[in-house]
Amino acid sequence: MPTRTVEAGELTATEILDALDDGQRLVVRVEMLGGIHEVTLRHDGTTYYCDTPTTLHKHESVDEMRTCIENMGYGRDE
Repeated sequence: MPTRTVEAGELTATEILDALDDGQRLVVRVEMLGGIHEVTLRHDGTTYYCDTPTTLHKHESVDEMRTCIENMGYGRDE
């Protein structure tokens, strides 16, 4: 599946998780560190990944990933 680019807040956390679970890779454009940066979100079937400009975060469950999406402002409120 192709990579989809979205703006932070364009999708809800549920929509992001659904896309990841369907095998999509999402690039989220987010304002951080004084500029616009791209964060890549993906799921390999077991682990969720958030590849930010500074680090790679791994999440073992959908609940952990949802918390990350909500805390980092990648998705809009449900």
